[in-house]
Order: sequence, then C-alpha cells, then structure tokens
Amino acid sequence: MSMLEGAPWLLAHKSMLKVNEPLKVSLYGQDYVLWKDSRDEVTALPNACPHMGAMLSEGWCEAGADGRSRIVCPFHALEFDQAGCTVLPGSGKQTQSLLEPLELVIQGDFIWSYGGHEPQRPIPGLLNQIAAEYAWIGATSDFSVTTPLLSMLLNMHDYNHQNGTHRDLFRIEEVRFQRFVDQGHHSEAFFDAPTAAPRWAEIRRNPAVLTMPSVIEAHLENHFPNFVIFHGKTGFGFIKQCHIFVPEAEGQTRTYALVFGRWKTPLLRPLSNAILGLVNTVVKQDAEILNHLYADQPQRLKLNNEVGLDWVRRNYDSWPSIAEPNFSKGRNS
Repeated sequence: MSMLEGAPWLLAHKSMLKVNEPLKVSLYGQDYVLWKDSRDEVTALPNACPHMGAMLSEGWCEAGADGRSRIVCPFHALEFDQAGCTVLPGSGKQTQSLLEPLELVIQGDFIWSYGGHEPQRPIPGLLNQIAAEYAWIGATSDFSVTTPLLSMLLNMHDYNHQNGTHRDLFRIEEVRFQRFVDQGHHSEAFFDAPTAAPRWAEIRRNPAVLTMPSVIEAHLENHFPNFVIFHGKTGFGFIKQCHIFVPEAEGQTRTYALVFGRWKTPLLRPLSNAILGLVNTVVKQDAEILNHLYADQPQRLKLNNEVGLDWVRRNYDSWPSIAEPNFSKGRNS
C-alpha cells in the first residue's frame, strides 16, 4: 500500500521538543529519536542503538560546552553525536557514523522531512503564513492510530461525519454543505453545522464550548496529503486549527493538532487552554472512530456531499500527479 513517498511530512513543531529531551517519531516504518539542543538545533537519528538495539528515545541527552548535545543509549550509556558517531569506551577513538541522520527541513518552528525519499512536492507555505499572522496557542492531541494513511485522510475529508463522530459535546445537529473548490492538491470546503445549546455538564467539562456559535460556519483548507486547516470564527476571535498527518507505517498513522489564534482582547487569552481542550476532543473523537472502522471494508453506499472523499481518492491513486479531469473544480455539491 502506498504511503505517498516523496511528500513532505511535518514531524513536529519545535514547541513539542523540550531542550535536550528525546522524542520518538516514526515515518515510513522507521523509528527515529528527535531532539533539540540549547542552540535550537534539531537532530533525528534512527532510534535503535547499533550496539544491541536499545531504544535511544528511552535514553537522555548530554550537553557539551558548545551547547550541542549527544543522545545517550539507556543500555550501555554510549553517546551518539548529531552525525551518528560514538566514542568507544576505553579507547577514546571516535567511530565512523553508525546511524545515518534523517534529513530534516526546518522552516521557522516547523520540522519537516521527506523520509529519505526524493521530493515530489514542495513544502506548503501556508503554515508559515499563519504563524506570522496569528499568535501561537499550542500543540495538542498527538495520537498514533492503527489505521492506514488513506483511511485517515478519507475520515478527515468526510463532511458527513460531523453530526455523528463529533456530536458528543459539540452536539452538531446537521451538516449543510455549501461548496467545494478543487485546485489539484489544494482544496477548500465550506459548510454550516447548527449546534444545540451546551448543557451545564458540558460547560463544566470544557468552558470553551461557550465560544461555540449556534451555527458553525466551517471553512476547511486542505493540502494533500499533509494537513487540514479549520479556519474558525467565534465571538471571541479567530482560531486556526491545523490538523497534521504522518504515515508511521503501512497500517499506522499519526495525527496531531497545532493551534493558532487571534483574540479580540488580551483579556481573553486565558481561554487558550480551554480551546486546546476543545481541539483535543475533536482529534480524540476522530482517532477513536478510526480505531473502530474496518478499513478494508468496500463502500457499498454513497451519501451526498462526498466530494471531499472523491478528491482524496483521486489524488491518492494518481500520486504524485494531479488527477485529471477535476470534475469537482469550482462546483457546488
């Protein structure tokens, strides 16, 4: 099964890395240890120690006088530098590189990688634009889901699932689809979703539900296959929810969210944590439903407004080319 080799994948936002604390990430069936030193330099090495296979992400970092740090194996305390070299105990001699670093592309706070494959598409610039125009709120909802990449993408572009998957807490009553604009690997979807008034129990669970309008005017901007951005507008300000996808392995896909915002007044900034909680609920609900799907089940029933699903399937099947003709381009559905 294809994992769309040659696409750029956003492994992390720098805020997700604490200085000199290793983080395990996976891409294309390979595990890596990712860490950031005090110079703000980020390194990714294969996660298996070349001695006896211990997980380096379970170890720790040792900082040098120059601010650079080395990852330390938790088994025998072998230290590996950013090039994957180590010094053998008792010899004082440095080895050749034993761990080939994963090539990273750092753009501002965004850590991208092509996973060692020849790039087939450039890194989209929209996230950098959002970061320049909106305040950083935080990262949330980092889930590894036992589902193929295609199933994840189909779920995130299924505009009929809002009043099922996301009814709990948000109490979405229906989805009124407006239009879908197809521009190859970039598309936009617009729909309205009326919601019921939140109950007191829901407000106590997450006060951010009070920011929810009676009708959610959804604007989703899709960049195949890397991410979806929900452009949200409330009475308190503007929210940009960036939902990220990473193919960890053939049957395993990671998803997480980066959230940016612009408050109408600084007095509303304390709502940031509540907003993150709300976004966490959205992603958690998506992850849970994906864990309860038969991904290989053939679709024998088609609903209205499945233009987003068609867009995903066409781009997935034709990758890295753009599927032609674009029947959905500029049409209402």
